[in-house]
Amino acid sequence: MDTVGSSDGLVERMNSSFVRLIHADWSTTAVKRWAAEARRTATDWTVDAPRPVGSVEGFLKDLLREPQSTLAGFDFPIGLPSVFGGRTEFGGFCQAIDAFGVGPWSRFYDVAERAQEISLHRPFYPRVASSSVRQIHLIEALAVQKIDALRRQCEKATPNRPAACPLFWTLGSNQVGKAAISGWLEIIQPARRAGALLWPFDGMLTELSEAGRLVICETYPAEAYGHVGVRFPPGGSKRRHEDRRKATEGLDQRCEMHGIQLTSAMHDALTAGFGPGKDGEDKFDAAIGLLGMIEVVEGRRRAAPAGTNGWEGWILGQAEATQ
Repeated sequence: MDTVGSSDGLVERMNSSFVRLIHADWSTTAVKRWAAEARRTATDWTVDAPRPVGSVEGFLKDLLREPQSTLAGFDFPIGLPSVFGGRTEFGGFCQAIDAFGVGPWSRFYDVAERAQEISLHRPFYPRVASSSVRQIHLIEALAVQKIDALRRQCEKATPNRPAACPLFWTLGSNQVGKAAISGWLEIIQPARRAGALLWPFDGMLTELSEAGRLVICETYPAEAYGHVGVRFPPGGSKRRHEDRRKATEGLDQRCEMHGIQLTSAMHDALTAGFGPGKDGEDKFDAAIGLLGMIEVVEGRRRAAPAGTNGWEGWILGQAEATQ
């Protein structure tokens, strides 16, 4: 489909049939992958504490096994910049993702080491850090005027955060390219082969919820912080245990007010700032991202701006980015 979303931008809400929500904080490092789950009851949502993703094969089987609708959110990019997609032979992201990695696109996931290796069919760069690598190499090889052209609209600057790192750039602490490669190969492609749907490419969220299938969407935990009342003071960081604990003070009461019941394990984890361990920040993002998904499914946030295009997709619940 060329465009998705309601023409009037109304909130997608009342007819949502999702009975299970799962949010995975993804990483190229397996031990840093954590997932949190919520299940709908007759009166509310019950949210359990984050757990390790473990075997990706087993995790994916669990996502696909239930006959009722599951919405699974992942914090890696799901979509392509329109300028890039428009130069391929495909009609949209779903068609493209099914073809990447085979035939003429067999080297799509093979990260280029040198600037001269970058092409439409091999756009990720650089494979390793070097004093000689520059973003201008991507700009020139992919024939765009500036690096912002390689950002999707949802990755551009908003009033709440700076622009995200471009999808195809794979260097630096904020790069997302390698997580996208991992997520597309390990989750998106096998899930689609098993019948999963992608939001927003396959339809509106309410429509997809009625399909009785796994629906996958893109999330961004840092975006969800503000949606559920999590606030860090200037200089605060999710990487510090005490900062996480303070940032989530009162969140248990907010959940109760909105009909979200926390299991004892989740309540303990939340009030303890998800513990002092190094995995605390990953558990934190898995849980807060899940609460952000509930905000959308329950209609307290719009899923996406109207007319989101069939190449770029959108981050679930994010307000429209600035131009």
